[in-house]
Amino acid sequence: MAGATKTIWLDCDPGHDDVTAILLALYLPNIHLLGISTTHGNAGQYYCAINAARSLVAFGADDRIHVYPGVPKPLVLQPQYAPSIHGFDGLGGVEGLPAVDDPEVLARIAKDSEGANIRALEGMHQHIKDTWKNGAGSKISIISTGPMTNVALFVTVYPELLEAIEQFVFMGGGVGLGNMNPAAEFNIMCDPHAAQIVLDANVPAVMIPLNVTHQAIVTRSIHHKLLTANPRSDDSGSSLPPAKTALKHTLSTLISFFADAYKTVFGFDDGPPLHDPLSVAYVSCPEMFKARRFRVDIEMHGRHTIGETVVDLYNFRECDDSWGHKGKNCLVTETLDVDKFFSMLLECVEKCDASSPLNQSR
Repeated sequence: MAGATKTIWLDCDPGHDDVTAILLALYLPNIHLLGISTTHGNAGQYYCAINAARSLVAFGADDRIHVYPGVPKPLVLQPQYAPSIHGFDGLGGVEGLPAVDDPEVLARIAKDSEGANIRALEGMHQHIKDTWKNGAGSKISIISTGPMTNVALFVTVYPELLEAIEQFVFMGGGVGLGNMNPAAEFNIMCDPHAAQIVLDANVPAVMIPLNVTHQAIVTRSIHHKLLTANPRSDDSGSSLPPAKTALKHTLSTLISFFADAYKTVFGFDDGPPLHDPLSVAYVSCPEMFKARRFRVDIEMHGRHTIGETVVDLYNFRECDDSWGHKGKNCLVTETLDVDKFFSMLLECVEKCDASSPLNQSR
């Protein structure tokens, strides 16, 4: 896990698993989080932004980190949400987070000098420009765990800053697998046009598809480890122990609701997959994954396949060596070191547990 510090921008739509991605972004030792932009997706824009702010407060994030609300709808299509998986507000069933009108939560939404919200595009531009410093600073990895509308707008409006981007890492898509229709994954299907714009940028892209995220199952044993004081305990029995702290209770309710939703909707009996934190884990520790480079395009017109990530496994399309619209534009992850990932996650939970305001009387 150790290595050179990676500077990231996180674009997300919290969402139960997005919350765990935020936790990793805050507590992995080699990750420096500049800020968070939020998009439509798991819930409407208001809830996604406020859920990100609630997470920052609950996890004791540095005061410099703020949330920048993004666009409320896709570039072309009408917005779609996921209440059957995440509840109407994106964090169904989660207990113990600060209230949506908590002053500390509201203070996490970035404001300008006149008190208006600073939008995602402006926040991304300013932070990335100031960090890159015309080449004198460091490059930034942009991580997307929701529809890529904000990222596509950044690519389109600020092409001169593409040289500041080390990579786009996105949780989305599938290789012959979907969860919104037989071919398409939710994040990509919500805004397929945005995903294509990002993939056409001449910047390395990394895809964390369902094929990989479905390997990261929060089993009963892992849930037990999270709840106990000893993250290395191994008890896969039917009953869970009580949470040792308020933070762990909150995370436990998050996992339990997500597990019930995935069992009801998709038939996942062993636990829910933690999709989104894998994108942060990749930036921190890419050797945890195996990946191959392919040409990837998005189906935008198919009656039964809109939103499909079309991965050219057999090199039917002639490509050059660039990462842009003529090249093999994407590293597609294929396997995950599951044990290493959950060890990483549980270590971050323990670090967060030692400083979370949830464990202090409010």
